[in-house]
Amino acid sequence: MDSNSPADPSAFWRRVPRFVPSEVVVYYSGSVAEPLKGPAATAAPGPTEECADGAKAQPDSAGEQEDKGNEQTGRAKEQPTDKGAKEHHATDKGGGELRFQAVLEASSVDIGQLQRLSWKGIPAQHRGTAWRLLMGYLPLSAGRRAATLQRKRKEYDDWVRQTFARGEDALDAVLWHQIRIDVPRTTPGSPIFRAERVQRCLERILYCWAARHPASGYVQGINDLLTPFFYVFAEPHLGPGAAAEAAAAAAAAADALDDAVLAAVEADSFWCLTRLLDGIQDNYTHAQPGIQRQIVKMKELVARIDAPLAAHLDAEGVEFIQFAFRWINCLLMREVSLESTVRMWDTYLAEPDGFSTFHIYVCAAFLLKWSKDLMPLDFQGIVFFLQHPPSAAWRPKDVELLLSEAYMYKCLYHDSPSHYSSVPGAR
Repeated sequence: MDSNSPADPSAFWRRVPRFVPSEVVVYYSGSVAEPLKGPAATAAPGPTEECADGAKAQPDSAGEQEDKGNEQTGRAKEQPTDKGAKEHHATDKGGGELRFQAVLEASSVDIGQLQRLSWKGIPAQHRGTAWRLLMGYLPLSAGRRAATLQRKRKEYDDWVRQTFARGEDALDAVLWHQIRIDVPRTTPGSPIFRAERVQRCLERILYCWAARHPASGYVQGINDLLTPFFYVFAEPHLGPGAAAEAAAAAAAAADALDDAVLAAVEADSFWCLTRLLDGIQDNYTHAQPGIQRQIVKMKELVARIDAPLAAHLDAEGVEFIQFAFRWINCLLMREVSLESTVRMWDTYLAEPDGFSTFHIYVCAAFLLKWSKDLMPLDFQGIVFFLQHPPSAAWRPKDVELLLSEAYMYKCLYHDSPSHYSSVPGAR
């Protein structure tokens, strides 16, 4: 067996989760993972069983979970394959909503159970509450939530009042100018973010965050990371189908939001963005060293999974930074729709280090999807393709397939021998 292959593939296959669709089950020919059609005759690991890398999915104590946000590997849904798939999905959807409701209505949320459910995707009506809990913004104890929200929202409101009390002339002119340029360009495919009141909210959030994080300051790309939070927290107040309406109608619905509702959405988005960036801060400090390290890890991972593709990219002089920098900096948000991003973040919030470690496996899986398309192309064709991949029309089910593939790669390669071996300081 190739030295790049997992030491004991049979041990891995015994642990491949049943949620992984049959079309992404892989077998190993040398060091290259190739698709293998047919059902996977494997058992799903339990909530505390080992993944292939030996890591156990064990929840921390409630206090640690509340501070850290998420500490447990999720598991995605088993995919029905029989002729009654539609009925199964309908029944499972209803059951899933009830399970979420039961977890969220408990006097103290079981964060491990919430993470397991969230990995599979969160029902829209529960997503706002689930995200606030998974981010560690809301306390797990139901009795403490109202007071926490009131305190945090007031704290943010006080910051905004102090920061903007003397008008725009008192602001950092360079920073404010850059934010004012970037906000109208943010998530152009979503009409909600064309609403003037919403854009003013985004500007305040980004400026307040940058002013309180001078080590990194504002970097292009942070504006993208804000929008999923704002969208998810605002969506319940926009009315049925508002997000899917024509641009003018959707923008009007957002502009018509009650002042108190909009202020709450703005404050909650600020705090959740802050918690997200705290976990990936190296991505946005000077020279963005976190992204540089992740690109090296991604390159090594791709070379282990698909050596011919890695060799072709190298032969054509393609550097991973030419396409992967944006994938990591913006968490693939510019490659898929906002709807697909939200679905992806359900899983990221349920994964340990979902926005850092797991995201590298997602980026690798994303690149490997286009292997056959890339092999015939030269340098210019490869770079153009990867900077404009045909994924803008993806639906959440396409993202779920990508997440499943990434999860399998993580089980196979995370902390395996020689993986990341050339990365200074890597574990």
